[in-house]
Amino acid sequence: MSRIHQLLFLVFFIIQAVGCGVYSPYGAQTSGAKTFAVMGFNPVNPLASASSALLLTELMRDRIQRQSTLKLQSSNGELRFEADIVQWSVTPVNVQGDEVAASNRLTIGILMRYENSLDPSLSFERKFSRFADYRSDQDLFSIEDQLVETIGEQLTQDVFNATLGNW
Repeated sequence: MSRIHQLLFLVFFIIQAVGCGVYSPYGAQTSGAKTFAVMGFNPVNPLASASSALLLTELMRDRIQRQSTLKLQSSNGELRFEADIVQWSVTPVNVQGDEVAASNRLTIGILMRYENSLDPSLSFERKFSRFADYRSDQDLFSIEDQLVETIGEQLTQDVFNATLGNW
């Protein structure tokens, strides 16, 4: 009986492996790609700092490595991600009765160019935008990295879902 169970398990495993097609074990639709490249995010908006652009670039690389089996390449990956930071704005929110804002909102928008060399029909250029609020008595420059990391986690998940998550 043990031999039959082993055979059934082997057949089940083969069916599962074949049925997965070009999906990774993490659920990413890679179109059969093995490699990816994330080019440095360009701070096109004059308010976006170079350090924030670098942080967003690293967050994107980390997201793809964590949620897929793709291997990072310096510039010539089968899947290529490149973005411009086109929006960087701070606006007051939660205005109180005395017309003083209780919070401010940092909004970051990126124009993402995704190129899939194996299936060009999946390539696109699209804008993604996210925000984070912070208390108005806080200095933006002192908490900028923390806010960029929070917003970057959301942005990179949005980009991942749109490119490899098949959403």
